[in-house]
Amino acid sequence: MLFALVAGAGTALSPCVLPILPAVLSAGVTGGRRRPLGVVTGLAISFTFATVALVYVIDALGLPNGIARTVAIVVLFAFGISLLVPPIGDRVEAFASRLAPGPARFRGDGFASGLVVGLSLGLVYAPCAGPILAGVITVSAAQDFTAGKLAVAFSYAIGSAAVLYLLLLGGRRFAQRLRPIQGRVQMAMGAVMVIIAVAMTANLDTRFQTAVASDLPGFLVNPTGGLESSSAIATNLASVRQSGKPIVPPSQLDQPVSLQTYGHAPDFTGTQDWFNTRGGEPLTMQGLRGRVVLIDFWTYTCINCIRTLPYLEAWQQRYGRDGFTIVGVHSPEFPFEKDASNVEAAIRQNHLTYPVVQDNDLATWDAWGNQYWPADYLVDAQGNVRDAHFGEGDYDQTERAIRTLLHEAGHQNLGTGARATAQAPSAGETTPETYLGAARARGWVNGQIQPGDQSFGAAPGPLQVNQFAYAGSWGITDEDATSGAGAEIDLQFNARRVFLVMGSPDQARSVQVLLDGRPIPARLAGADVRAGRATVSAERLYRLVDLPAVGEHRLSLILDPGIKGYAFTFG
Repeated sequence: MLFALVAGAGTALSPCVLPILPAVLSAGVTGGRRRPLGVVTGLAISFTFATVALVYVIDALGLPNGIARTVAIVVLFAFGISLLVPPIGDRVEAFASRLAPGPARFRGDGFASGLVVGLSLGLVYAPCAGPILAGVITVSAAQDFTAGKLAVAFSYAIGSAAVLYLLLLGGRRFAQRLRPIQGRVQMAMGAVMVIIAVAMTANLDTRFQTAVASDLPGFLVNPTGGLESSSAIATNLASVRQSGKPIVPPSQLDQPVSLQTYGHAPDFTGTQDWFNTRGGEPLTMQGLRGRVVLIDFWTYTCINCIRTLPYLEAWQQRYGRDGFTIVGVHSPEFPFEKDASNVEAAIRQNHLTYPVVQDNDLATWDAWGNQYWPADYLVDAQGNVRDAHFGEGDYDQTERAIRTLLHEAGHQNLGTGARATAQAPSAGETTPETYLGAARARGWVNGQIQPGDQSFGAAPGPLQVNQFAYAGSWGITDEDATSGAGAEIDLQFNARRVFLVMGSPDQARSVQVLLDGRPIPARLAGADVRAGRATVSAERLYRLVDLPAVGEHRLSLILDPGIKGYAFTFG
């Protein structure tokens, strides 16, 4: 509870809170002296509810995880408009006044009116601070609700409210000097809130927070390692990150695995940039001698690879202090995956802390004789390859093999196993992947796909399952296809989720997503689709469809000119 109190106070001073400060200050600097106390009290109460109860409600109803953020954006935008346009604000205030319960003391400029405003602001504050608090109290939304967690959440809210209250008191003194132009100040605050709501819609706030979290602490504390280079902090971070379900049942954790010896592990060769190493220095297999090493061949647009990353990170966090190291070998499939900044962004997006090296020329890939994404090779402390696994699954077997090799290396007291939360592939047969480029295009009804600028005409009629069709103008190469005027892709798929590797790095462009002939509903849209459209910028894997279960549907994508597409995958 003490830690939560301090963490709450720190959150109130973080960039994350900037979006709601205009609303808090606007609500708290006017009215009677007790109004600020009412605002922060209401904020603490509603934030506690929103962070604890709302998480479980969303999970129980099966609603999208981003719904709380969407609600926050809508509320923030509404607050901004009401401040920016005084007539609208007057009507909203009059309406809220009529709805306020009880006698007159619950309206006006006193404690109760501030309480009502604070209660509404808590819903805006929760998506900002919620992830921090989630790490403090619940770790996972699947855990049971307890009074202890409620107490910790309330302590966190009190810490935030106390700092905001001090800001309000200072703001009131400053507001006295601004009283002659108070209306203009409120309108300016409203404009700021509307701008921030629009920025949040474009996820600019999360990019800013990620940049601060990723770059600033390391620069201030240790230019070569950052906070996590401290073994004590790394150990504590590992325990916080241990969320989700156990990968291996506790009763099976230390059942030994019979492992063969397949020869000496090849070294990293022909590589480019290294990430998550001290000063970007390269690693060698000789330098890793004495540690158990897992070599993971992956690429950041491969959905099968993406689904394995939470397990890899969980193992690194759980066993990293026990003589275990993962090295990710990023072996690209498409040309844009060779870009170091794209790889670095993918590492950050997937929260990977273990070393990753670029293998742009597939030199290390060839040295290992590898043929698959993902592919994992386990190397013992003497540098011998002892196990290999290709594709997804069998995570329990891999963890038991890791523990077996760690025991062989003398690490006997390994304790509990790793825990991970990851998206599993869909059960049953699904539509196979296909490519948009001519070299590997399969399943297209337009005949043999050839390189060059082509016009495919109007969208086709009914398609059979696992069939794809181009429509409109396209510029096709062996590797990709670039949309032109009237560009459209139609496909009849059988899957739960649909992914498309695409990009528009020079400027953001839009893709309209239709499911069975209608704009895809929000509840069925993938993470990259908002209001029936996907905004395409960076070249990466975009998640377009996320159904409750595997099913057969027609998907139509209407693309702005200039979008480059590479490959469809399904899961």
